[in-house]
Amino acid sequence: MQKGWHDLVLRVQQLESDRSAMEHENKALRSLLERVIEHRQKSHNELVLILTGMVTKLPLNEVGVIVSRLVEHNNNVSHVLAALVKGTADADMPQPEVLKTLEQAKRDLTAAFKQALEELIKLDPPLETGLLESLGTDAELFFTPRMVRANRCFIKGQVPRERIVREFGEDSLLFFKDMTTDPKLNPRPKPEEIVLAFKHDFETLFEQNTSIIPEKRERLQALHRQVQQSKGPADTGRAQKCTFQRLSFVIELLHYYDNQNTETPDVIFAQRLPVLVEQLGVGTSRDSLDEKLLAELEALLTFVINPDHRLMIINNIGKGGGAGKTLKYLLRLRAGRLDDMDHVVNEFVRHLIPSPPENPPVATALLAVLRLLPPEAQRRVAKAIVSYDRLRKSDAEALAKELASGLGLKGLEEETVAIEALPPEMERQLAWSKIKELIAQRSDAATVANVIRDRLHAKYDVDEIRQSWITLTEADPMSLIRIFCQLPFRADGKTDPIARTVLETYVTRLTHEKYAGTYNKVLTSLRNMFHAKPDSPTLLNFVALVKWADPEAVNKLCGDVGMPVPTH
Repeated sequence: MQKGWHDLVLRVQQLESDRSAMEHENKALRSLLERVIEHRQKSHNELVLILTGMVTKLPLNEVGVIVSRLVEHNNNVSHVLAALVKGTADADMPQPEVLKTLEQAKRDLTAAFKQALEELIKLDPPLETGLLESLGTDAELFFTPRMVRANRCFIKGQVPRERIVREFGEDSLLFFKDMTTDPKLNPRPKPEEIVLAFKHDFETLFEQNTSIIPEKRERLQALHRQVQQSKGPADTGRAQKCTFQRLSFVIELLHYYDNQNTETPDVIFAQRLPVLVEQLGVGTSRDSLDEKLLAELEALLTFVINPDHRLMIINNIGKGGGAGKTLKYLLRLRAGRLDDMDHVVNEFVRHLIPSPPENPPVATALLAVLRLLPPEAQRRVAKAIVSYDRLRKSDAEALAKELASGLGLKGLEEETVAIEALPPEMERQLAWSKIKELIAQRSDAATVANVIRDRLHAKYDVDEIRQSWITLTEADPMSLIRIFCQLPFRADGKTDPIARTVLETYVTRLTHEKYAGTYNKVLTSLRNMFHAKPDSPTLLNFVALVKWADPEAVNKLCGDVGMPVPTH
């Protein structure tokens, strides 16, 4: 043992030395690993910030959802990396601006929702108070079947049957008329789907049947009074409807922002919200639009974060014409976007001034509407009226002069004279350049066709028809096909008298060897449509119009497409 002790001591010392060296090396490796992970965290944060900036600039509807996922992914990566060495993550990356805007919008919507709900409860509508108060704790209850039915009944001046039975008993049904059950259309509806309306002779029945629900008669009378006030045109009923529509707008928008990954933007911004805005603007028995009303609607629209979504709401207002369409153009022109202002102004003038034989409106009626526009838009509308092709020149100038005087627009006559003094060629180029811009902006084919048709009516000569064809050839082939199909048909459903001559010229040029490139592009689009859907309405309409303009050209066209020639 004494002999081996010396070797054992040396071996232990060697092992201790090796252990110290390994500890030092492990510390160095850990320090290097921590530096690598820290660098990885910082570089990943920077990468996510760059990606969020790029995504925010893209024309996407779900930008907020994508950015939220990027931020969530970055946080998960940071926690995993930190858990490898430290166990705790560093401070989170700065929140992207788009998320800050979204969160602020949600806070503003929540505040507006609470305010509108309190106002509605104070107005004492014929809705169950408990049902309204429950919305204060959970706004999503607005979309439950019970609340949806109650809302529909409120709008129509009716009440759900189950509420009447629950609050007043079966005997009270004597005073109501069943609005759901129909012997032919709906003979056996579900009890929870039946809605009732007070009978028109409710007061007489109520006085004759004093023995029915004696302890609840006052409450039933109060409900009847609430329903009648809500249905009536008085200030109370109008205030209830306006507040309810404002509340609906806020809840719909808040629900969308909370569920962007499952909700479709087109449904909310092109269908639901435009209806609410139009009802709030022109469906509340107001005599006319005013500045205060427009300011209220614009305040609601500011809750919509994406400008394209705001524009989508405005463009889908007024589908039925009338005051709703006037509201649409007023909001559009007050928005201040000038990219297609000339087109909007021309459409607005066309809406304000009907076509002959109807008489144009008097200046005082137009002044009431135009005073709601900013000065620049007023000036553009007045200048558009001067050159409006559906008024005689003298009448248009007189009307524009009255409007300029009433609006306080100075220098309008000088600007009009300067426009009229343009050389014909320059004036033609300006007019058709605007039409090119409409086509480039992917405007509706019927809209572009209307503008082209109006231009040809105003300046019907060989040069204008030639310029119209050149403008169409510079567009993509599908736009050419769609506009070609819309050209003959006016808004009133009648065929334009100059359409056949114009289309004959178009077909002759299309099949000429000079425009072989355009013909081949159009032919490729028609073949694709025929292979995808042989009964495509656009394809069949295009072929029918070609046959109408030139029966011989349609044989060549159908043969090249590979489709049968239409027999009639």
